[in-house]
Amino acid sequence: MKIQLFIPCFVDQLYPQTGMNMVKVLEKLGCDVSYNPSQTCCGQPAFNAGYKNEARVVGSKFLADFSDKSKVVGPSGSCTGFIRNYYESLFENSSDHILCKQVSGNVYEFSEFLINVLNADNVGAELNGKATYHDACGALRECGIKHAPRQLLANVKGLELVEMKEAETCCGFGGTFAVKFEPISIGMAQVKVKSALDTGAKYIITTDVSCMMHMQGYIDHNNLPIRTMHIADVLASGW
Repeated sequence: MKIQLFIPCFVDQLYPQTGMNMVKVLEKLGCDVSYNPSQTCCGQPAFNAGYKNEARVVGSKFLADFSDKSKVVGPSGSCTGFIRNYYESLFENSSDHILCKQVSGNVYEFSEFLINVLNADNVGAELNGKATYHDACGALRECGIKHAPRQLLANVKGLELVEMKEAETCCGFGGTFAVKFEPISIGMAQVKVKSALDTGAKYIITTDVSCMMHMQGYIDHNNLPIRTMHIADVLASGW
């Protein structure tokens, strides 16, 4: 199957290995992966900050970059959710409206693509230790992604997956929320990480590197015995 690779800003700038690991898994499963190097942002940061006109300009470039009718796969429920749920209103009554419907209907978050499109729940990964899963807000609330990541993780050899009480609670990042409301954001990270630690887990696994970055910052600052991992990095482990 031919797919286009969408690499969000945080992955591009801070976690490039996560993008490479996603490609590694997709190619192992027989996908023909292409990457358009001219791609940039999907426009979500500007949109969330209230700059809709600027978001529309960036979004128009995204639509042009992914105008091919093949499926688009990215390691982010947040970006996927934004494109699916907000592009239609952003480009309503514009010349990009038809293209918007085509592209937004072809965008998938990585784990849901593996389960719902490729029907692949076991990629031969191996990672020893206990882990817990964090439901990133974009993935859970905007894409309805709940079971796909857990189904994939359940088949990782050596990994014991345990649920934490605050699995669906926001980690506190929320883009500029973490900057504008720093004390609240840190308090939310504290609740999330404590809940994960209470399970005895060694890893907090999620679909979004923005959540990873925020929680890992709190973990590092407090020298806590746990670390975050993106699901693509987990699935590329051990082979």
